[in-house]
Amino acid sequence: MAFAIVFATAVSVCAQTDIKAKEILDQVSAKTKTFTSMSAEFVFSMVNKEMDINEQNNGTIKVKGQKYKVSLPGAGLEIYSNGETIWNYMKEGNQVTITNVEDAGSELMDPSSIFSIYERGFRSKFIAEKKEGSKTLYQIELYPDSEEFQVDKIDVNIDKATMFLDSATLYGTDENLYGIVVNKMETNKSYADSDFVFDKSKHVDVEVIDLR
Repeated sequence: MAFAIVFATAVSVCAQTDIKAKEILDQVSAKTKTFTSMSAEFVFSMVNKEMDINEQNNGTIKVKGQKYKVSLPGAGLEIYSNGETIWNYMKEGNQVTITNVEDAGSELMDPSSIFSIYERGFRSKFIAEKKEGSKTLYQIELYPDSEEFQVDKIDVNIDKATMFLDSATLYGTDENLYGIVVNKMETNKSYADSDFVFDKSKHVDVEVIDLR
């Protein structure tokens, strides 16, 4: 899931990061760390002009520490992680694939990174402070320090009033453009650990592909 732009151990922003961008992102990071949990409603999009692809799906995410659950009902996709195991369920085919977190590849593919992508080995550059409707947004560009993330850059917009992520656009090296717009965010809600584990009993005759 390359949309993962948000929610792990903080990596210091490198010396090539400009001061204003670092100050803003440090504030966002510090605020995020005060919450026991976070949840969001968002719109996820993927565009590839060459292949004439323009997809858009509404989704939800909830995060508690290293645990998360992502749901994209329109795509028939649910992703669960209890911090050790990942369950990737596709409604079409009634199939769940199980992997270990450490085998999942780049941290950027972790949907929980939606709230802390800027902490993970990126140089950041402050672009502008802009008005968008009733909001004032900080526009920041992120550039990867390595080819690990398979992105050219990420544009991040931070809401100045709330210091939360408002939207982000990821420019993939695969020519795909991934976008996320956060419509609603809540913090410090109570979630049971079982919320982050796939419940096989709720999916009759599900096919299980265990890659652990």
